[in-house]
Amino acid sequence: MLTGWRYRVASVVGVTTLASLSVYVANLPVFQTLLTTYTPVVNRLDPVVLDDSGLGWAVFISTVIVLASFVPLFRPEPRRVLDIVFSVEKRVVFAVCAMATLGYFEWSHRLPRQTVILITAFLSITLPALFVAISRASSVGGERSVVVGDDPAGIERVVEAYDGPMLGYVAPPTPYRTGDPDEREPIGVTDGGLATFEHGYVGGLSRFEDVVEEHSIDSAILAFEEADRAEFFGALHTCHEHGIDAKTHVDHVDSLLVDPTSGDGPIVDIDLDPWDPQDQVIKRLFDVAFAGTALLVLAPVILLISLAIKLEGNGPILFSQNRTYRFGDVFTVYKFRTLKPEPEGEVGTAFDDDRRTPLGDVLRATHLDEIPQLWSILVGDMSVVGPRPAQTDLEDDFENEAATWKRRWFVKPGLTGLAQVHDATSQEPSLKIDYDVEYIRRQSFTFDVKIVLRQLWQVARDVASLGEDDEKT
Repeated sequence: MLTGWRYRVASVVGVTTLASLSVYVANLPVFQTLLTTYTPVVNRLDPVVLDDSGLGWAVFISTVIVLASFVPLFRPEPRRVLDIVFSVEKRVVFAVCAMATLGYFEWSHRLPRQTVILITAFLSITLPALFVAISRASSVGGERSVVVGDDPAGIERVVEAYDGPMLGYVAPPTPYRTGDPDEREPIGVTDGGLATFEHGYVGGLSRFEDVVEEHSIDSAILAFEEADRAEFFGALHTCHEHGIDAKTHVDHVDSLLVDPTSGDGPIVDIDLDPWDPQDQVIKRLFDVAFAGTALLVLAPVILLISLAIKLEGNGPILFSQNRTYRFGDVFTVYKFRTLKPEPEGEVGTAFDDDRRTPLGDVLRATHLDEIPQLWSILVGDMSVVGPRPAQTDLEDDFENEAATWKRRWFVKPGLTGLAQVHDATSQEPSLKIDYDVEYIRRQSFTFDVKIVLRQLWQVARDVASLGEDDEKT
């Protein structure tokens, strides 16, 4: 991508030009006529073509508003294409709302509604294209890579295996620097010139995000002693958030989703985004539609369950627990309470007869205790379909039984998943992770729908069996 002042100049000049041009385009009689003649909702309006004075004020007002709205995007920061589009569209909406607000004030230079609508259409197409272009433009120095890690031997292995240029390395400073504080050169981490560092040591692990932004990094090669949650997956999270490529040595492939097209060399590409952007958009739309509709339809049920739990008097309505999110992050999942609170001083989720309640048994059997997670789906913490989020405290135990367990961390957790519809539980971590990885590799809208339908069928079957048990008793 363009770096430093080049990015800032390109983005400011581009936004200014497109904002001004959008007003001229919106003021053309042909577009005004097409809009007010063939577009529903606004076809009762008359074309409004501004005169020279009015057009000048419209250009000035629109350009100032758009420039002010896009200030946060004028800083060079690597992003994924999908994130660029969403960020730009959000700023376009903000700018258009500001323009529309001016229409409610009685003053001489307010923008006509027809003009605002046409400006919106023009900017919604051209501005995302502009920012994608300048973000993907070749940097002056070519590819800019850094090695990130805490393992000196691992850094040496990476440098020996990697045949591209390297800007430097990000690591705890002490093991890599000489004892004299005045000597700022890194010690032997190259192999005689196969790969050389342009700047050597460029910052500690805590500054990795700053290094990415300051040097416009294109890719990071991870060289950690182990694939731990805090530093290794923290670095992966930074790579994902900033849209840069992540690579690692083959020593860590068991804990990672590896890009199947990355080849068989010692340095492999990490598949930070296993799904295409369009699949992610469709999946998110499905999540919002499903969760929003379900919450509306189940609103009376939610009210009745909440009232019943309150009347039962065995503690709060909701039960909360920490679960693992993408790249090892933690979020809070909620369920309707189905057990009495733990005895004072005890922790955990022990399931025993002393804590069971009749209402809780019904909620678990009918899966109604999971309803609050629909809100987590709506706000984006979860998806309808995905690897079921595991209790964070138990992740280490699962990984001890299944070395590939952390591969689940590369996608958003789900309310249900392929493992759930095949009755694979956390009691069988190896089988569960196999189903989860299979889902990650096969994910599609139709696959999600099939899993949801199968899960709904299983819920209906469980509810029916509950009724049969009541008849027998």
